[in-house]
Amino acid sequence: MYSVNHNKVSNVLEVESPNKKLYAKIYLDEGASLQELTLSGQAIIQDLSPLTYANTYASSILFPFANRVKGGVYTFEGDTYQLEANQREEHNALHGLVYNKTFSVVDGQVDVNSATLILEYNETNASVGFPYTYHIQLKYVFSQEGLSLGVIVKNTSSKAFPFTLGWHPYFCSDNLYESEIQMDSSQKIVLGEGNITKGVEKTNTESPLKIKDQQLDDCWILNSDEVVFKTPKYHLQFNATGDNNYLQLYTPPKTNTIAIEPTTGVSDSLNNKIGLQILQPNEAHNMEWRLKIKEDH
Repeated sequence: MYSVNHNKVSNVLEVESPNKKLYAKIYLDEGASLQELTLSGQAIIQDLSPLTYANTYASSILFPFANRVKGGVYTFEGDTYQLEANQREEHNALHGLVYNKTFSVVDGQVDVNSATLILEYNETNASVGFPYTYHIQLKYVFSQEGLSLGVIVKNTSSKAFPFTLGWHPYFCSDNLYESEIQMDSSQKIVLGEGNITKGVEKTNTESPLKIKDQQLDDCWILNSDEVVFKTPKYHLQFNATGDNNYLQLYTPPKTNTIAIEPTTGVSDSLNNKIGLQILQPNEAHNMEWRLKIKEDH
């Protein structure tokens, strides 16, 4: 049987398969973020120390906006709002509002082939920058070769609100220089000062993107939800539900590590409306991201 251990002192969940080839670690006090993941005995996500969660937002759920909002300011239905500019060096709002929230465990089920965890956060206080309440539920399903992460967001306020969704995991490769990204995209986001979207340009991804020594902080508009991260030791396939699929790639100041971020919007979506969706009162939005590992033989 798979096992789930909840350390009540650190408020961390650990998931493990009987043969130890699946291992996962979720920090409930840090937005229920997945800080470690091993699939088929291969380390996929590892602790980013000495980099901190406060600086990396590692594996955080990005809601109600992915990436940045310029100056933290946006307008919706004629009213202007000011979010906290938590990215102080660029004076932007960064990565949403739930990355530092504490999630609770609603349910957990294990069997011989998988483990399922349902976690939730209920926002009952409307903030100045986002004057709405909402309920967000995460469903992690772990198996030896894969992971699915389902997100359900429900608008519990009396007014409609704008949003995008994203996920910010960092993946490790034994040799990032020799790794590559395979995707289907014909358009790439043009980023200006402060990594704020200023346009769209044509691109060609018929050949895989070879990472080599590139310093990436770029976003692509995907024609297909399927993305493959190819490393010398393993191939990792990503899939996502929904029609709005974007991919952000970022290389942090840590060797052999890359953030591969599936999102439903882009930098400054609350203003430029690219990928932006509207959730009506009492309605819910469902999203699922899936990972599947294949060892490279």
